[in-house]
Amino acid sequence: MHAVDIIILAAYFIAMLAVGFYFKQRQEGLDEYFVGGREMTARHIGLSVVATDVGGGFSIGLGGLGFVLGLSASWLLFSGLVGAWLSAVFLVPRVKALGTAHHHRSFPDFLAYRYGEPTRLVAALVSAIGYAGFTGSQLLAGGKLAAAAFRFDLTTAVLVMSVVIVVYTALGGLQAVVYTDTAQWAILFVGLIGLAIPLGWIAVGGAHGLKSSLPPEFFSLDNVTGLQFATWMSTIVPIWFVAMTLYQRIHASRDAATARRAWFVAGLLEYPAMAFMGATLGLFARVLYPTADPEMGLPLLIRDVLPIGVTGLVLAAYFAAIMSTADSCLLASVGNIIDDIVGRHVAPATSERTLLRLSRVLTLVVGFGSVGFALYVPRVIDSILLAYSFMVAGLFFPTLGALWWRRASGMAAFWSIVGGGGITVVLTLADINSIDPVFFGLAVSAVVLFLLSLWFPATRKFDG
Repeated sequence: MHAVDIIILAAYFIAMLAVGFYFKQRQEGLDEYFVGGREMTARHIGLSVVATDVGGGFSIGLGGLGFVLGLSASWLLFSGLVGAWLSAVFLVPRVKALGTAHHHRSFPDFLAYRYGEPTRLVAALVSAIGYAGFTGSQLLAGGKLAAAAFRFDLTTAVLVMSVVIVVYTALGGLQAVVYTDTAQWAILFVGLIGLAIPLGWIAVGGAHGLKSSLPPEFFSLDNVTGLQFATWMSTIVPIWFVAMTLYQRIHASRDAATARRAWFVAGLLEYPAMAFMGATLGLFARVLYPTADPEMGLPLLIRDVLPIGVTGLVLAAYFAAIMSTADSCLLASVGNIIDDIVGRHVAPATSERTLLRLSRVLTLVVGFGSVGFALYVPRVIDSILLAYSFMVAGLFFPTLGALWWRRASGMAAFWSIVGGGGITVVLTLADINSIDPVFFGLAVSAVVLFLLSLWFPATRKFDG
């Protein structure tokens, strides 16, 4: 890589660390660190939501799917549109109202209000572990990009990315994350539309080059199996109802109307905007590097095709996407541990000042610990779906019960989370290559919730 591109990237990383340090100086408690002071606008929240959900993992992962499937890979993010709009209508108003009334900061806060403290504890454990794994997937995406750009080996590249992302998040908390997400999304969008796509189009020889190099099914939208589409929908749509990162942003919004507008905007930016851009870049990479690892094709395209200076800008765009997701997921995992486990069960008398300092230390511990997960799962898209499956299988149906079924009880929710998440982990470790384990996990969770709620129904009434 040319020195100009290295300087651009270095300046970007230094700027992110400076932002983190700036917000560190302004924070006095956990509200600022985890929910940004509760006064953020729809513009900042909407861009932060889509930057967090799509991010580098889905950007690199979607490019890899485009490499393998063509334009049909875009269906991956259609699930994001569906999830965003459904949750905007059915979830956001109720969660925001309860959060304002009861000063909630987290997803387990919502479940604890409905089901009690044992459910909070198990939900926090599942969410914390899942988001630590998801953070690892983003570090892997960043490592693959850095490995191609700087010709590092993958392990070194993951470690380099980890230092910047983890330290910046530990300093700044959610305020730094949301405000920089706005800038990071702008960089990513301009970098892809204005630079990577037109220059990639030229490099592959335009429409003629694409059609002469790729089979016809790469240009259709039906080059994906029904089972694969169902797996994406079953794994990704429910995450919009159980994602700690999204609950933090609901509580960070000024009001419910602000949050709903943000969710509608985020859905449209995911599909069709990012969906087709990512799939198209995957097509370009397939033409130029037909024998490459599918998820390395896009980083190679950026490194080799773009001119000096432009390479640094587009790489900064992708690093921005990776950071915008990694920092949010890392903060969600730490929030579950500090707010819902330590602050409620381990040391409830601890002052907010002490918890804030502990949050920063734990951000470093969890962040660097997730590096192991990043190196264990070789494909970005696999690591994302694995983390999603673990959370969705256990948490989705108890969340639906909390929203709409008054008979759903704390005992039923507790064992529904344990059963759904547990069977998903067991089947994943058993490596049964038939039906995705998330389907079995969801089924077990639903059955347990239903039967135990019939036998041991809720005994208290809930407002809201």
